[in-house]
Amino acid sequence: MPHSFPFLTPEQKKELSDIAHKIVAPGKGILAADESTGSVAKRFQSINTENTEENRRLYRQLLFTADKEVDNCIGGVILFHETLYQKADSGKTFAQVIKERGWVVGIKVDKGVVPLAGTNGETTTQGLDGLYERMAQYKKDGCDFAKWRCVLKITPTTPSSLAIKENANVLARYASICQMHGIVPIVEPEILPDGDHDLKKTQYVTEKVLAAMYKALSDHHVYLEGTLLKPNMVTAGHSCSHKYTNQEIAMSTVTALRRTVPPAVPGITFLSGGQSEEEASINLNAMNMCPLKRPWAITFSYGRALQASALKAWSGKKENSKACQDEFIKRAHANSKASTGKYVSAGAGAATDESLFVANHAY
Repeated sequence: MPHSFPFLTPEQKKELSDIAHKIVAPGKGILAADESTGSVAKRFQSINTENTEENRRLYRQLLFTADKEVDNCIGGVILFHETLYQKADSGKTFAQVIKERGWVVGIKVDKGVVPLAGTNGETTTQGLDGLYERMAQYKKDGCDFAKWRCVLKITPTTPSSLAIKENANVLARYASICQMHGIVPIVEPEILPDGDHDLKKTQYVTEKVLAAMYKALSDHHVYLEGTLLKPNMVTAGHSCSHKYTNQEIAMSTVTALRRTVPPAVPGITFLSGGQSEEEASINLNAMNMCPLKRPWAITFSYGRALQASALKAWSGKKENSKACQDEFIKRAHANSKASTGKYVSAGAGAATDESLFVANHAY
């Protein structure tokens, strides 16, 4: 086999590795504020707030300008395209505001899921067309990492080997394009929690999906030290009658990761997958207390599990701004502690124990 052409210089590799490690520095994780306009509409509907560009700006500004005590908890923020170009009241772009706090600016670059022909209702993710040019622009505009989500579902007939391979290949192509532009790719092969399958089934499928993805990343010569993984936790299907302990979930998840994720990967930033805020923190904490060796940082990349209480406290009212920020800070601290295995549950926030599960979640 001919030797692969080294498409990254040592300087480029160092830049990517430094960015990835900064995002997942001890005690830090990611605020996923990359909900599409349609997803924000659903969130705002729950608090009787109109889904306007200004309201979206005001709400996200509250998160990005929360008290400096949250700086030790957040390493990076994933933005939606619209948000990257919005400005704070100060006149600074949100990208500037985020960078000045020492957080890394990220961008969601996929264009959503589309049906995968020849499968039983499975999907792939679109957005590769024009991605090279978009990445060059995003890097100029202050982004240092990106995110791309693929979706797989567990049913008696899925995920098929075709869907697993296709989504792995799409993630690998996206990741290599990112790295050419000095942008750290977060690869997100999400296995939805929909269904009544047990924990063992989720673990089996998670291992198959991650193994296929890392094979594809290797085939595409992706520099693993300059990537991050955003996977689902290994939990039973949402409709499963048996309830597993946090320790069982942690052991299954870490076992699946140890079998599939190379130690070269700097960090694993979990999605919350419709868990309640409290559940997401407790499970993350359990993983960091798990007796198995973990060669990567295990932390969070939460959207709803960082924001549900904050959004509820805000309810679209200016006078609730501080209450909103206080709830956000509380969840950020909880997950920061959980990422080092030091979280002790402190009771409910405005929406802490509410299930955040959405069937067939898309955003």
